[in-house]
Amino acid sequence: MPELPQNLCQEECDRHWMQRCLDLAKTAYGKTSPNPMVGSVIVQDNRLVGEGFHPQVGQPHAEVFALREAGDRAAGATLYVNLEPCSHHGRTPPCADAVVAANVVRVVVGMIDPNPLVAGQGIAKLEQAGIDVTIGVEEEACRQLNEAFSYQIQHRRPFGILKYAMTLDGKIATTTGHSAWVTSPAARSHVHHLRAGCDAIIIGGNTVRRDNPLLTTHSKGDRQPLRVVMSRTLSLPIEAQIWDVDVAPTLVFVPSGTNPPMQKRLRDKGVEVIEKQNLTPTEVMDDLLQRQCLSALWECGGMLSAQAIASGTVQKVLAFIAPKIIGGSAAPSPVGDLNFTEMTEALPLQKISWETIGSDLLVTGYLH
Repeated sequence: MPELPQNLCQEECDRHWMQRCLDLAKTAYGKTSPNPMVGSVIVQDNRLVGEGFHPQVGQPHAEVFALREAGDRAAGATLYVNLEPCSHHGRTPPCADAVVAANVVRVVVGMIDPNPLVAGQGIAKLEQAGIDVTIGVEEEACRQLNEAFSYQIQHRRPFGILKYAMTLDGKIATTTGHSAWVTSPAARSHVHHLRAGCDAIIIGGNTVRRDNPLLTTHSKGDRQPLRVVMSRTLSLPIEAQIWDVDVAPTLVFVPSGTNPPMQKRLRDKGVEVIEKQNLTPTEVMDDLLQRQCLSALWECGGMLSAQAIASGTVQKVLAFIAPKIIGGSAAPSPVGDLNFTEMTEALPLQKISWETIGSDLLVTGYLH
C-alpha cells in the first residue's frame, strides 16, 4: 500500500489524498449520471488502507467501497472524499452512517454536496458523532469535476456546453459548407472523450444535411450519449448515419405537425420523435432534464448555437482554434447573429483556460 513521507505537513497530506480521490472518481467518467463522480480513500498513519469510487447509479457509493477494503483498519483512521457523504436514504443507505459505524476519527471533504437532501447534513451527522471534519481541500478541482451535477441540482436544467472548431480567421467551414476537417486528429480525439462524459449531444438539421455526423465517442467510452436533432422542417436525408439506433439512441425534436411521413419513417427506424409546440433550446433542455441528463453538448451550427446562447442554455464554451486560414466573407462562423450592435454588448467569458492539443489551441471559458 502507498505510504507518504513522515515529514509532510497535514495540509500537504490532505491535498495528496484528495487528489487521489479525484483520480479514483474519474475512473467512472461518463458512467455515473445522474449521480456525481466520487472517490474516497482511508488513511491510517499516512498509509493507504482502503479506497474506492462510485461506479454507476444503483451501486454503493465511494465511501462504502473504501470502508469495505479497509475493514477493521478504518477504526481511528482518516477518510477522504471529494464530495460530502450523503445523509439520506436514496437508492443506497446513507454513507455518513457507515462512516460513523466504522469508527473513523477524521473526515476530509472536498466540497459540500449541493443537493438540498444533503447540503451540510452529512457533515453535521459526522460532527454530532464526534468526528473531526475538514472541508474545502482541493475544493476548486472537486467543483470542476462535478460541475454538471452541481448546475443541474441548483438550476433544474442540464449543464450546457457549446463546442466548436474554427480556423484562425474564425470560420467553421468553407463558403461551400465543406468542414472536414478543421482540426487535427488529436483535437477530434479530445472531443470524442468529451462526448463520453456527456449525456446528450445536440445538433440542428443543417448539421445532419451538411456533415452526416455519427456523433459517437468512437470507442472513447463504454456508453454512447443520446444524439439529439432539432429540426424545423424535418427535410433530412433518410440515409443519414445518425438514424442508426443500433450504434446509439437518437431523439428528434420537431414543431407540432411537421412532416408526418418523415416522422413515420424515422420512427420505423427506431428513432424517437417528439413534437413541440414551441421548438426552442429551452424546451429541449427541459425535456432532457426529465430524462435525468446532467449535461448536454451543443455541437451545432452558428444559427442554433446563437439561439442556445441567447436562451441561457449554454454555460461553458470550448473553442478549438486550428492554425489555418480559409477566408471567404460568406464562410460560416461558429455563432450566428445575437443582435448585438455595440462591442460593449459582447458576452465575456470567465475562468478562461488555454491548452494546446495537437496543432490546435483549445480555449475554455464560462458564460456568466
